[in-house]
Amino acid sequence: MFELAIFLAMVLAISATHKLARPERISIAMAKLSGMSTSLASTAVYGVAALEFLAATALLFAQSRAIGATVAALIWFAYSIALLRKAGTSLDCGCDFSTREKPIGAFDILRAFGLSSLAVLVTLMPATTATIITPFAIFGFLALYLAMGELAAIPKPQERRVS
Repeated sequence: MFELAIFLAMVLAISATHKLARPERISIAMAKLSGMSTSLASTAVYGVAALEFLAATALLFAQSRAIGATVAALIWFAYSIALLRKAGTSLDCGCDFSTREKPIGAFDILRAFGLSSLAVLVTLMPATTATIITPFAIFGFLALYLAMGELAAIPKPQERRVS
């Protein structure tokens, strides 16, 4: 499904842009999630952003879509494993555009794993092209993805502070 590939490309491009817009914040998150030093994570942020942009670009073309989807699946799978290793730890994982420290929970892990699974699905599907519904499907996927993130960010009753 072409629409799914373009949706994943958009998520990758947004993620890469996010890293380049706030590299210091993402470096701290990357260091905490991976165990690497902050200085090494500062360099790695740019490498991961470049990899995300390359994967996003590859997803746009039928000839390179499987390669782009494979790279995307590996990025998201590695991220889901890093999140899983730190489950319950409270930190700003860099998952959102807003800065908010919260415990890493099931949603964060499953979101990364779900994106990885969707990328694997793209590698298995035949290459198709755009149709009249393509833009609607892409923006529908993106709206649902962003809405899920916002709903997951709502503090649970036990996380709310009483003043």
